[in-house]
Amino acid sequence: MSLNRISKATTEGIERAPNRAMLRAVGFEDEDFQKPIVGIANGYSTITPCNLSLGDLADTAVREAKRIGMMPQVFGTITVSDGISMGTPGMKYSLISREVIADSIETVCQGQQMDGLLAIGGCDKNMPGAMIAIARLNIPSIFVYGGTIKAGHLNGRDLTVVSAFEAVGEFLAGKIDGEELAAVEKNACPGAGSCGGMYTANTMSSAIEAMGMALPYSSTMAAEDAEKRQSTIESVTALERAVRNQLLPRVIITRRSLENAISVVMAIGGSTNAVLHILAIAHSAGVELSIDDFEAIRRRVPVLCDLKPSGKYVATDLHNAGGIPLVMKILLENGLLHGDCVTITGKTVAENLAQVSAIPSSGQAVVRPFARPIYSEGHLAILRGNLAEEGAVAKVTGIKSRSITGPARVFDSEEECMSAIMKREIKAGDVIVIRYEGPKGGPGMREMLAPTSAIIGLGLGDSVGLITDGRFSGGTYGMVVGHVAPEAASGGNLALVENGDVITIDADRSLINIDLSDSELSIRRDRWRPPERLLSVRGVAAKYAKLVSSSSLGAVTD
Repeated sequence: MSLNRISKATTEGIERAPNRAMLRAVGFEDEDFQKPIVGIANGYSTITPCNLSLGDLADTAVREAKRIGMMPQVFGTITVSDGISMGTPGMKYSLISREVIADSIETVCQGQQMDGLLAIGGCDKNMPGAMIAIARLNIPSIFVYGGTIKAGHLNGRDLTVVSAFEAVGEFLAGKIDGEELAAVEKNACPGAGSCGGMYTANTMSSAIEAMGMALPYSSTMAAEDAEKRQSTIESVTALERAVRNQLLPRVIITRRSLENAISVVMAIGGSTNAVLHILAIAHSAGVELSIDDFEAIRRRVPVLCDLKPSGKYVATDLHNAGGIPLVMKILLENGLLHGDCVTITGKTVAENLAQVSAIPSSGQAVVRPFARPIYSEGHLAILRGNLAEEGAVAKVTGIKSRSITGPARVFDSEEECMSAIMKREIKAGDVIVIRYEGPKGGPGMREMLAPTSAIIGLGLGDSVGLITDGRFSGGTYGMVVGHVAPEAASGGNLALVENGDVITIDADRSLINIDLSDSELSIRRDRWRPPERLLSVRGVAAKYAKLVSSSSLGAVTD
C-alpha cells in the first residue's frame, strides 16, 4: 500500500487533477503529493483552560511534521467544559461530546483518507473521544495530551477546581465566610491546563500512556511547561515512524494493554469515568472487555498514589516524583503489568521502562512503595444487586466506612437534589437517589460534582450515601455509587425506589440493594411510567438517547 492514498493521484491520470488542485490551494507542491498526509485533530478552544494551550501544540506539530517529511492537515474538534457546565443542564452534553468528537475525527480522517493521525486534547471527553476514533480508524495514530493545570494556592494550601465546589458546602455549613469563598474561586485555576488532581482528564491521559498510545511521561506534564512542546515534537517523530512501519492502533490496543491501563488507573486512584471510557475504547477496538474485568483487576492492584480528590497531591507532583513510568515499573516488577505489550514508541512496555527504577524516591510522598500502599486493593469497585443488576461503579477511597444502610431520599434530577442540600434537608444516614440522569434518561449522563462536593463541604461525606444512574466527576469522593444499570429511564429498578425505602451500599460485599421483595418490585413496575420530559427531547440529545447503550457497556452509540 502506498504511504499516501492521495499520492496515487500522480499515477492515476487526469481524473485526479481536481484533487491535486484543491490541495495546491492549501500549500501542496509537486513533491508533497508523495508524502504521507497526516491529520492534526486540534481541540483548541477558549471555552475552557483545559484546551487553551492546544493551538500552540498543534502549530508545533505542524512545523515538526513538515520538517521531517509529512504533510499535516489541521482540523478542529469540539469540546465541552465539564467544570463550567457542572451543575447545569449543559452538563447533559458532556458525555454526548465524547461521541461528537469521535465521530468528527473519524469523519474527517475517512473523508480525506488520511495516512495517519495526531490527536491533541485537553478536557475530559477529548481523550476518550479521540481514542474511540483512533480505534475505529485503525490508521497509524498517537494521542497528545494538552497537559495538566498547575495547582492554585491560598493560605499555604494547594487548590483545584474541586476546591471551589467544596467551598460552597463549607460556606453553607458556616465553616467559611463569603470572602474566603470568593478567594478560593479566584485562586483555584491559575492558568492553562486540565483540572489538576487525579480527576477524569489526568486519569484518562494516564490510561492512554499506560496502554501505549501516548509517549512515556507525557500524561502528567503541565500545560504551561516547555517540556510539553518538546513531547509534542517527539510525538510527531513517533507518528512518522508508525506511518512508515504501519504500526496500527489495534496492534497496540489489545486486551492486555487495556488491562495495563486499568491497573494503572487503580494504582493512581483514578476517576470512575475511566470504567465508562475504557469500555468504550475496547468496543471500538473490537476487544472483549466487561465491567467484571475492572473488579478482578481491582482485587489484585493496590492504590499506590496519594492524589486528590481523596489524597493530598496533584498531577504535577506525580510528574515530579517519576510520573506514570514509575507507577508502571512498580506494577511490572510485581507481576501486575504485561511488559510484552507493544507501544507507539515501537518498543514494548518493558523496553520503555528498562531504565526506570521501581523504587520511589525517599524525598517524595506522592507514590508509595509496593509494600506500603495507600490501600491494599483498588478503589473502583463494581457493585451488583437488585438496584443494579447490570452493575454500578463505586469509588471507595477516602471514606471511613465502606458500607451504609439507610432510608432513601429520592430525586428525579440533580437540580431537585441540590435544592434539598442547599436547604440543609439531607441528614446523616440518608441514602440519596438521583435518577433519570443516565445515558438515555438525562439524556447525557451528567456528572454529580456539585451535590457530592456540597455534601463533603457540609461534613456529611462519611455519613451520607448517594447513588445515581448518572456519573461522578473525577473530583468526587465519598460513599457514592454511579453508573447504576439498567438506568431508571430504561425501567431499571432505580425507577421504582420510593422515599423511605431501605437501601444498602456495601463495598466489601460488592452489593447495592433495596430491601424490597421481587413481588413488590413487580407491582411497582406495573404502575411505572417514564417522566414526560423524556419524550420531549430534540436535536443531538434525542439522537444520542435513541442510540446510546447501557453504561455497563460503555454508553457507546455504534
